[in-house]
Amino acid sequence: MPDQLLFGMEVFLNGLMAGVLYALVALGFVLIYKASGIFNYAQGVMALFAALTLVGIMEGQVPFSHLINAVFGTEVHHFGWHLPAVVGIVLTIVVMVGLAWAVNHLIMRHLVNQEPIILFMATIGLAYFMEGLGDLMWGADIKKLDVGLPQGINTAIDEVTFNAFGYGFFIDNLDIWATIIAIILVIALMIFSQYTKQGRALRAVADDHQAALSVGISLNFIWVLVWSIAGFVALVAGIMWGAKSGVQFSLSLIALKALPVLMLGGFTSIPGAIVGGLIIGVGEKLFEFAIGPMVGGATENWFAYVLALIFLVFRPQGLFGEKIIERV
Repeated sequence: MPDQLLFGMEVFLNGLMAGVLYALVALGFVLIYKASGIFNYAQGVMALFAALTLVGIMEGQVPFSHLINAVFGTEVHHFGWHLPAVVGIVLTIVVMVGLAWAVNHLIMRHLVNQEPIILFMATIGLAYFMEGLGDLMWGADIKKLDVGLPQGINTAIDEVTFNAFGYGFFIDNLDIWATIIAIILVIALMIFSQYTKQGRALRAVADDHQAALSVGISLNFIWVLVWSIAGFVALVAGIMWGAKSGVQFSLSLIALKALPVLMLGGFTSIPGAIVGGLIIGVGEKLFEFAIGPMVGGATENWFAYVLALIFLVFRPQGLFGEKIIERV
């Protein structure tokens, strides 16, 4: 088998793995948009904040230690404990649920029936506030996140492909685990949406707020619920990206890569977020592999946005989005 074809197969598989990580971030956007019609610009920062909180809790770091030390002249930095990853994740989930309640109670419930652009601007303000809050709480230095997931080359795949093709594929164990976790998460979200009382209520709110209110569904409860679920999805995405590249403030920029995913898959479709993520992940890797050397490389920085622009021209609702028909 030609070497270039083997390289292309390896790039394709790695693209699938990268696409899953993009889809994880896009899922948070879809969940909030479906339930409230809000495009949550802060989703990427939520992933950053969740990852920072998880590292801080696991390492026993004192929140706001830099601010406390500056004000009181102390030298307090750590509580002196190191918690297991499972305990840290559970406590971080509690923090994200509390954040969801605070966002709804302090911001979103006061903006009911406002124009979409006002809600969007509110999430931009929320993003910058959370980024500053994360900096004050946990510091701006790059942090290592280790939750026990295996990393590095998968030797089994390397050996099998080497024996079959004479060339071993480099597939990262962390990417494999991210794929498995994403699949489980999507299946769980679909089951929740289709077969639970709260899931049906969420879909009712997504279809018509006034009709949902008329049958006794609490919008406040649903919005806290959906922001909590989005916070959990952000935590999973933050764990995967943080374990892969370290927990740093550039992690919040993964939200920008999720935008083309949403444009391809549709803003209201959970399966669309997954398919869109896979298309973007595979497309940018293969494009870089095939075309990158001809144009000087670095095509991964802009390929996804060009592809999204093409979709906006010919199918603005995305592959799985609902086509909006306005009668006049």
